[in-house]
Amino acid sequence: MNVLTSFEDCFSAEIIADALSVSKRNIESWAKNGKLVPSLDPNVHKKPYKKEQLMQFPQFQAMFNSSWDQQERITPNRNLSLVELFAGAGGLALGLEKAGFKSVLLNEKDKFACQTLKFNRPKWNVIEDDIANVDFTHLQGKVDLLTGGFPCQPFSYAGKQLGFEDIRGTLVFEMARAIKEIQPKVFLAENVKGLAENDDGKTLETIISILEEIGYEIVEKDIYKALFYKTPQKRERLIIIGVRKDLVGKATFEKPSPYHRILNLRDAFKAGELYENDVPESVGQKYPQRKAEIMSHVPEGGYWRDLPLELQIEYMKGSFHLGGGKTGMARRLSWDEPSLTLTCAPAQKQTERCHPSEDRPLTTREYARIQTFPDNWIFQGSSTQIYKQIGNAVPVNLAFAIGKSLVKMLNQMD
Repeated sequence: MNVLTSFEDCFSAEIIADALSVSKRNIESWAKNGKLVPSLDPNVHKKPYKKEQLMQFPQFQAMFNSSWDQQERITPNRNLSLVELFAGAGGLALGLEKAGFKSVLLNEKDKFACQTLKFNRPKWNVIEDDIANVDFTHLQGKVDLLTGGFPCQPFSYAGKQLGFEDIRGTLVFEMARAIKEIQPKVFLAENVKGLAENDDGKTLETIISILEEIGYEIVEKDIYKALFYKTPQKRERLIIIGVRKDLVGKATFEKPSPYHRILNLRDAFKAGELYENDVPESVGQKYPQRKAEIMSHVPEGGYWRDLPLELQIEYMKGSFHLGGGKTGMARRLSWDEPSLTLTCAPAQKQTERCHPSEDRPLTTREYARIQTFPDNWIFQGSSTQIYKQIGNAVPVNLAFAIGKSLVKMLNQMD
């Protein structure tokens, strides 16, 4: 397939800005200065930039020259074992399973997330307990990959030389302890993008020094944009990958290829290349009547500033007179854009996630599709618990893409 012909002909300033980690104002400035020239096609609305113009950017070059199809065909040379910590509802584990890994242990303390894991994969060894209570020594030398999205509690590093024992009591210590006890060939740690900037980068520096102290070399440390990996969402995750030092030099980690196009909300909710059928009905939050009436005035892709002035004042209340854009308030998503990053609830005032054409929050199944969970992955618990599980998850397709790169690296070690 010629992937260049499979793309939409034009890209919006919003998508380009998200892909390049710049502001929309940058894109508009580039257009004024001739670096990017908008399309003159009068039929193009909010998609003014041609793909040929974007070849100057490495991120788009990689997408236009995607090797996703070849990457999908990578398979393990043997059974590859996986241990997952802070497993949540299984987004990371499911993506890695799809890539070729076999889970031998998953640890999670949230009972509803554990119910989801056990319901969908009865044969998985799910340990429902606080990680501090779990002994991993019986797995020493028996695990290929250990993964975990550790919650990172704030603690100060200024003026301290923190080593492995000095972070005792934190969850990153518990993950490091598990790595030390299991001695997997490779580990993958993931976290929010903000961890990289926390405490002027000292938090991440300390975490990496601790992981190196227990015998691992960091081979990958980068922010991954889910929208490049067959995920219709503007979600970003910090990915850290380490290789046991006795295996360093036997293999190299290669970043996964991006998918050959950027998916949008239409791809998530309608039958197409991502799902065979339209999104099924499911439970979801409802707006109070007055809020639904106000949201009906917000256009697709708009937010509170697109309301009539009197409704802006009514909806925003005291916030109306404060500074800042507050672009998440009264925010309606767009069919032709990837979703904004999902949070643990779709109708929080600061991070509204309204359906693009209906006056309601996204349903739980719509949430799951944006995170690329298959429709047969059934979440357990109340709708509030389900939103939380999905909102905290790693997108399945992002995990799958990274998983294929990890399979390729582990194949080289054998």
